[in-house]
Amino acid sequence: MTQVAARTAGGAILLDGVQLRDETVAKIKAKINQAGNPKICLATVLVGDDAPSHIYVKSKHQKAQEAGMTSKGVNLPENSTQAQVEQAVATLVADKQVHGILVQLPLPKHIDTEAVLSLLPVEKDVDGLTEKSLGRLVRGLPGHVPCTPLGVVRLLERHNIATVGKRVTVIGRSALVGLPQMLLLVRRGADATVTVAHKSTTDMIEVCRASDIIIAAAGAARMVTAAHVKPGATVIDVGVSRVNGKIVGDVDFEAVQAIAGAITPMPGGTGPMTIACLLENTLEAARMLGDF
Repeated sequence: MTQVAARTAGGAILLDGVQLRDETVAKIKAKINQAGNPKICLATVLVGDDAPSHIYVKSKHQKAQEAGMTSKGVNLPENSTQAQVEQAVATLVADKQVHGILVQLPLPKHIDTEAVLSLLPVEKDVDGLTEKSLGRLVRGLPGHVPCTPLGVVRLLERHNIATVGKRVTVIGRSALVGLPQMLLLVRRGADATVTVAHKSTTDMIEVCRASDIIIAAAGAARMVTAAHVKPGATVIDVGVSRVNGKIVGDVDFEAVQAIAGAITPMPGGTGPMTIACLLENTLEAARMLGDF
């Protein structure tokens, strides 16, 4: 039976990341069950006491277990040395029972993040953030795709939102979201025409209004307004900011949902899909390592 898509008060299709995450978790669990329940392990490394990071990591462990995986968390104090953090990662890399490793970012300022990430082999880099993984994405070789951009693609696919021949604007050029998002959308199969906009883009409204799809990943609260969106466009909100203790995205949801054809909520849109794709990547890591 075909599900009727939920809509906002303005009539836009609501791209519900929570629902799709739960569907993805259920599918992964069924695949693991059909394979005889092999032990597939996701490990995390968390350094420091940042409260949001602890919440995110806890949610990742919870969903991994719901998907029929095992999980392992390594928590280190804020004052851990570079050598201690690298040793924790190296131990997980050497552990043949661990398939995927996620280093929760950001690390404390005194830690060299690139040096830590460089320890991850491509097979276990389920966050897809090392230079090796991103290089594979550029070259179109097998590897793990960064979870948030992949989650955006999964939402578009789930709601049959076409990308072939469409104009897409990605706002933000980080290695975490913006650049890999562009790569995913321009490669064969997606075949979109992509503009990457950023703080030096002088005609932001005009660029966005020419787009069929806007993906906002700048981390600037409510920067995408109704003026940026042409009627019927799809608007994906990736940015997260805190305003007066409340989580808000890069999109002015109330104004934009009255114009857009489809829109993600914040929270409840791309965030849950980041976790879903982390689990997808962990299952694929087990395949790459010959254990699934």
